[in-house]
Amino acid sequence: MGWELLAAGHVNKMRTSHNDTVAYQLPLDDSLCDMNALLGQRLKLVYGGDIHCCHCGRKTKKSFNQGYCYPCFQKLAQCDSCIVSPEKCHYDAGTCREPEWGETHCLTDHIVYLANSSGAKVGITRQSQVPVRWMDQGAIQALPIFRVATRRLSGLLEVILKDQVADKTNWRTMLKGDVDYIDLVSLRDQLLDNAWDQIVALQREYGVQAVQFIEQAQEYDFRYPVDTYPKKVVSFNLDKEPEVEGVLQGIKGQYLIFDTGVINMRKFGAYHIELYRAA
Repeated sequence: MGWELLAAGHVNKMRTSHNDTVAYQLPLDDSLCDMNALLGQRLKLVYGGDIHCCHCGRKTKKSFNQGYCYPCFQKLAQCDSCIVSPEKCHYDAGTCREPEWGETHCLTDHIVYLANSSGAKVGITRQSQVPVRWMDQGAIQALPIFRVATRRLSGLLEVILKDQVADKTNWRTMLKGDVDYIDLVSLRDQLLDNAWDQIVALQREYGVQAVQFIEQAQEYDFRYPVDTYPKKVVSFNLDKEPEVEGVLQGIKGQYLIFDTGVINMRKFGAYHIELYRAA
């Protein structure tokens, strides 16, 4: 079998567009590969062993936090533990690794939402990341609940709500495609009824303008370019298997779904790969 080289470069997370069906482009350095157009075709990903930090470009033997070298992982605010646990934001304590970055990314409006990727979950995202965040998660539904003034506030609100609903996605369930639709509005109302006293306490402490309920929120629905969902989810790891080959059967979240297994492209950020199509 012959192979046609389509593109080569360092992986970045796939770009998405919210159309009737989510549209995907895979960035490989300066190339943008239209992945929807490759559905049904036999592809091959080849990792040659090179990783270059997505921030500083330094060559590294291991990628941290989906694309960073270890020094950047240690010093950048975007790699701090408070990104995963926003309620632990320490900007006000004067210990933010990069105060200017914090001002533009954390001291800005965030959305607290409900989404359905593998069942109901609560989450947070910057307002500028709506609806990209939900497509990255493979959500089939999403509903904004609150608009808040800072990342830390979004985390505090998420902590209140996750006592009642999960805050994680089961990626295997998401990829199998057998997720039922949920009445997110009814679920939202139930959650708020149970937690309203705590939410009002947050508003009293930080101000009503800082914690705003989105009463007429637009619900989002997403359809993904998937011809066949896997019955059993087997994942590829480029560190162990530097060549991945198979017929592309679908794309959901940040996963390419092949007839031979699935691969999370975001996990391998900063890896240099070559993308081939069977000729």
